[in-house]
This record gives sequence, structure tokens and C-alpha cells, in this order.
Amino acid sequence: MKEIKAYKVTLFVLGVLALLGPVVYFAPEDGWDLGFTKVKFLSQDDFYNPKKQEKTDITDLIAEIDTTMLLIEEDPEIKHTDGSDGSLGAAKGGELSENASTELQMNASGRASMEKFFQTLRGVASNKEKISILHYGDSQIEGDRMTGYIRQRMQDQFGGNGPGLIPANNVYSTITFRQSYSENFVRYTAFGGEKLKEMHYGAMASVARFTPEYELDSLFTIDSLKPKTAWIEIEPSGSAYSRARSYNNVTMHYNQCIAPTKVVVSQNGTIIHEEELKPDGAHHDLKLTFPSTPGKLRYTFTGKISPNICAFSLEGDYGVQVSNIAMRGSSGTMFRRLKSSTLQPMYNTLKTKMVIMQFGGNSVPFFKDSVGVRNFASYFKSQINTIKRMNPDAFVVVIGPSDMSDLDDGIYSTYKFLPYCVEQMKKATMESGSAFWNLYAGMGGQNSMPSWVEKGLAGNDYIHFSNQGAKIASQLFYDAFIAEYAKWNKNN
Repeated sequence: MKEIKAYKVTLFVLGVLALLGPVVYFAPEDGWDLGFTKVKFLSQDDFYNPKKQEKTDITDLIAEIDTTMLLIEEDPEIKHTDGSDGSLGAAKGGELSENASTELQMNASGRASMEKFFQTLRGVASNKEKISILHYGDSQIEGDRMTGYIRQRMQDQFGGNGPGLIPANNVYSTITFRQSYSENFVRYTAFGGEKLKEMHYGAMASVARFTPEYELDSLFTIDSLKPKTAWIEIEPSGSAYSRARSYNNVTMHYNQCIAPTKVVVSQNGTIIHEEELKPDGAHHDLKLTFPSTPGKLRYTFTGKISPNICAFSLEGDYGVQVSNIAMRGSSGTMFRRLKSSTLQPMYNTLKTKMVIMQFGGNSVPFFKDSVGVRNFASYFKSQINTIKRMNPDAFVVVIGPSDMSDLDDGIYSTYKFLPYCVEQMKKATMESGSAFWNLYAGMGGQNSMPSWVEKGLAGNDYIHFSNQGAKIASQLFYDAFIAEYAKWNKNN
């Protein structure tokens, strides 16, 4: 091997530096846009002053949270071994604290809506009534991660059992329930993936069907189709929070039944119910009650044209039902497109009194300028108003996006337009007469996500909470909510 002399190596290095020096000196901060790609070089400032990872210290924030509240607690008070007497749903109650590190932000209209909800909430258990809280959100709440903890706290305080609404065919990993279904049940969603031709989705914005949506006419009739059979199976999960794994009311919600369809329900392998679904296309529900948690239920459907199976609801006899409605990839901007003729009756059946809308995170990475942010906030406001129009008595709370980190030159930093997005979403929410909870500020604000990742409270994507982080974020929200309730309750 030929030996390379030291001076030649030195000359080569100096030559490279001489070539790259002007590039570094004159390179624009954002690089050169070549149309098909962008070329970036280390800037002169970055060369002499390398960037360092910034992160907000969240030590004190985490220390203030009572982590004992994050444990899954057994509930020995609720036992129904001798048959239901209609009392599954009793509240534990407990001390109400007015102290919270964050707050719900609203104007006078929003406060009036909140106080009306509190009036209903306070009497729901004592009056043995049932109401629903629907928690819509993107992948940050997927798998019941935030909702599950909020539900347990709400139901302990105000009464209620069961996870509430679950999808007709669930595709997300969850500890809250178990579900399986036949291969011919296809999932349709309003927010991504395969969609219905007609937007008759119901409250979960997703349905399951075992046949396509046939367009019947004089040439293509029901008689030309062959009957199909499909099934969905549901059972409780032993890993769920205690309130969620105990229920004795199971309701199937459906719409767009336009042809004869029979459903046979079996419990742990024994047939307990048979019914012909109502073939008028409207929203309906099939409700079954049990003396205690029913174990494994299988719904077997037979028909030539599938109805839209919108959801199942697993509930107690009374109290608060808190439903997790996760929409992976959604920005929460599809509510206006849903068919109100089938959606509003479902909202009414559920007795929807509070709606949580947790969105924004899927839009943040794509904002190019402040105009784009304002346009999103304005359109999101129209979605809030749609929800309020269909639920005029409901209290709406918007949870803004968490801190999210963009990776640039090896450094994780808060997305440029995220703080402005939070500000504009807050403005739009308050203008609609709703309440806003600032998750971004609650977790520490600018560049707090790297600290959450470092402490195992968020994943390495610097976007999503870990299970433990989701519980802490949920505790922060619940503290803010219950502080408002405690102040109102003391004066009323």
C-alpha cells in the first residue's frame, strides 16, 4: 500500500475547507430550494456557535401532581351478584379541591354553559339519571389513554359505570374492553380511510358494515342479492379501570337499515335474544340489560344489505358515561359533513351534556404562516358551533394541542406556529361560548416536550404521551375541571 505523506493530507483538508468556507459563509439559514429538494449547509453562526438542546424544566410541575391518584383503584362498593335493582352507578364522592395549576378559560357565555352543566352533574347520581360526556380527539387520546383516567375520576365523583361508547369494530389497542369481529365487517370513517357514500356515521364518526352500500334500482334489486352473515363479539377487560370493567346495560346503535336484517345475541355461548332491526333507515338502538356484567356477548347479523352499526355503549344503570372517540389523523374538521338526521337523534339518545374536543396537533406541522393558523381556527370554530347546534344544552370544552417538537439540525424545538395556534384556538373557542383548556401551557409550554420525553412521559416521536404521561396530563385537566366545580358548588 502506498504511503500518503502527512503534508498531502494537510493540503487536502485545507482545500476542502477553502471550498466549503464560502458556502458556509453565504448559505441562507433555510438552505437553497432546488424545487424538487432543499439543500442545507451548516451556517456560519451554527459553525462557530453550535445549537444546544433547549428544554423547559418540568420538575416542579410533576412534583405538584399527586401521583397516588394515577393508580387503578378497585371499587369494592359495587357488587351485583343477586341481580340488578337499578342501582349500578353509585358515586363515591370525595373531597373537592379548588386548587389547580391550570384553569378552564371562558367568557361569560361559556361560564353560563358550564354552570348549567354543573347543575345537571350534581344531581345525576341522586336522581338516578344518566348523561354522557363525549371526548373527541386525535391520536393523543387513542386507545382510551387520556379518557380512561378522566372517566374513572368523573365516575368516582359523580357516579357511573362502563366505558360508554365503543366502536362497532375497534382497530386501536386498548385495555378498556375486548372485541373481535368477523372478517367481512368493514370499518368506514368520516376522518380517514374508507368512507361511506352517505355520511350517516352517528356520534363516533365511524361505522361497521358487512356488505357494501348498494344502490338499488329497477335493474339491481334486493332479490338479486344473497344473504350474508357476520358477527361482533364484546367482553369486559380485566385490565380496565375498575369503573370501566363493570357494566350491566349494553346498547347497540345503528342506522341506515333499509333491508330485513336479523340479529341474534348470545351470552357466553347461549342465545338470549333475537330481533329484526327496524328497516326505515333512521337511527335506532337495541338495548339489553343484565343483572351484572354480562361477560362475552356475540351479536350475529344476517341480511342482504348491512345497516350501519354505529357503536355499542357499555353502561351502568345511571351516572356519567364518558366515551372515548379517537380519530387518528383528524384535525376535528369533519363534524359539519356528518348527516344531522342520524347524528342528532343519537346525541339525544345518549343525553349528551358535555363534549370535549381535543384537536390541533395534526394541523400544527403543516402551518406555513399565520394566515393558515387563523384559517384553521376559524374553520374549527364552525365545527364547535355545529356540535353546539345539535346539542344546545351541552357544555363544550376544547383542549388545545400539547407541545410538539420539530427536529432541525439535531435539535428538538417547539413547532414554530404551535403557540400561535393555541392562541387562535383559544380565541375561537371563547367566541363560540365554550371553554378552553391549554394543554401546551399545562405541560410547561415552550420546549417542554423534550423534558417529558426525558422523564419517560412521552414517546421518542416527541409528539405523543406515554401511558404515564397521558395520566398526568389527564390529572392536570381534571384538576382544572373539578376546581371550577368546587367553586361553583360552594356558592350554590
